[in-house]
Amino acid sequence: MGDFQFGMVGLGVMGANLARNLAAHGYRVAGYDLDAGQRAAFGRGAADDALQSFAEVASFLAALEAPRRVILLVPSSAVDSAVAALTPHLARGDLLLDLGNSFFLDTERRSAGLERAGFLFLGSGVSGGEQGALHGPSLMPGGQREAYALVQEAFEAIAAQVNGEPCAAYIGPRGAGHYVKMVHNGIEYGVMQVIAEAYDLLRRGAGAAADELHSLFAAWNRAELNAYLIEITAAIFARHDAETGQPLVELILDEARQKGTGKWTSQNALDLGVPTPTINAAVEARILSALKEERLAAERAFSGPDPVYRGDRAALIEGVRAALYASILTAYAQGLALMQEASREYDYDLNLETIARIWRGGCIIRAALLEDIRRAYTARPDLPNMLLAEPFRTQIVERQAAWRQVVATATGLGIPVPGMAAALAYFDAYRSGRLPANLTQAQRDYFGAHTYRRIDRAGTFHTEWEA
Repeated sequence: MGDFQFGMVGLGVMGANLARNLAAHGYRVAGYDLDAGQRAAFGRGAADDALQSFAEVASFLAALEAPRRVILLVPSSAVDSAVAALTPHLARGDLLLDLGNSFFLDTERRSAGLERAGFLFLGSGVSGGEQGALHGPSLMPGGQREAYALVQEAFEAIAAQVNGEPCAAYIGPRGAGHYVKMVHNGIEYGVMQVIAEAYDLLRRGAGAAADELHSLFAAWNRAELNAYLIEITAAIFARHDAETGQPLVELILDEARQKGTGKWTSQNALDLGVPTPTINAAVEARILSALKEERLAAERAFSGPDPVYRGDRAALIEGVRAALYASILTAYAQGLALMQEASREYDYDLNLETIARIWRGGCIIRAALLEDIRRAYTARPDLPNMLLAEPFRTQIVERQAAWRQVVATATGLGIPVPGMAAALAYFDAYRSGRLPANLTQAQRDYFGAHTYRRIDRAGTFHTEWEA
C-alpha cells in the first residue's frame, strides 16, 4: 500500500479545489481522471508532492494507505460507472465517498449494495461552490458511523469554521447526507427567487438603477438580511460590463437554468405530504423563464397595467425589504419542516440544530438567521415549524402588513412575485384555524363517495347529495 491518505476521482474544479484544501491541511491526495489535461494540471503548485495524479485505476488505488479513502467528485450520472470501475480493485473495509449532487434514493441504493459487498460508503453533501471547496465548505455526510470516523478529523479540518466550530457533522445513515443537501438546495431556490422578485419590483416598479440597488442590498446585508446570497447580489449590481459600460446584470439573458435538486425537493415534498410552496414557486419560475420565445410573443399579445409605481417610493423600498425577509423565513421554515418529516419517514434521526449549525458557514444559504434557527431547535428539538419560535414569530408578525402591501402592489402593477405570494399564502394558511377544505371534502364525497369526517361527532360519513 502507498502513503496517500485520500484518493480523488474527478479532477475538475470542485475535485481539484477540495484536494488542494486537504493538502493545505496536511493530507496527501492521489488524483485520478480520464482527462489527461486534468491529470496534468492536478499537482501543479502543490508542495512536497502532496498532490499527484495517476493515469491507471490500479496504480491510483495502490498509492493509497489502508483502509483506502476514495472521494468521488463526478457528475451524478457517472457515479455508478465510477463505482463499478473502482470496486474490483478495493478490499473489504475500504471507503468510497460520493461528494457530488446525487439523488438521495440513488445513495440509498449504492449504500446498501456496497455494504453487502463489504465496503464502507458515505454520500456527502458539499455546499459552497468552487471557493468553498478550496477555502472551507459546509459538509453533510451520511452513511455508516464507522465510515465517518475514518474522515471526521479531515472533514472538520477542511470545513468552514464559525465561532471555532466546524461546519461539518455526521448527518445520519444511508442517504441522509444527500437528502439534507437536496433540501439545502431547495431552500436556496426559494431564497434566490424572492431576491429576484425584490429586484424586479424595485427595478421596474420603483425605477431603481443598478447603483442604487447595490447600495440598498449592501445596506440590507448589514442588518437582518445578512446572508451570503444578499451579499453577492449587492456585488452583482456593482459590476459593469467592460465593453458597454452597462450594468452586467442587465445584459444577462433572463433564462434561469437548474440542475434538478430544487425539483427533487418539490417532488419529495409532494411524496411526503409536506407543503413547500415557496420552493415550488421558485422551481416553476425557472421553468417559466425558459419559455423565452413564448413570453416575448405573449408580451405582444397581451396588454397589462403600467408597471411604474406612483406612490411613496421610500415606503415601497422599505416594504420590499420587509417582504423579502418574511419570504426568506418561510423558505427556511418549509425546508426544515420537510426534513423533520423525512427524518421520520426514512428513519434518518436528523438533528435540525446540528444542520442549522453546519449551515452557518461555507454553504450557499449561510445567513445570520441560522444562529437563531440553531438556538430555536436547541431549545425545542421537536419544534413543528420554526415560525412558531422567537424571534421569528415576532419578526414575521411585525412584517406582515408590509408583506401584504408589497404583494398587492406587485399584483396591481402586473409584476410577478410568485415566490413572495406563495410564501404569504403559506403563512396565512398555516395560521388559519379553519380552511375551506371542508368544501373540498364535500365535493369529493358528492362525485366519488370518498366520505368525510364531521366536527361535531366521531366517525366517517357519506351523504347521498342528490337525494
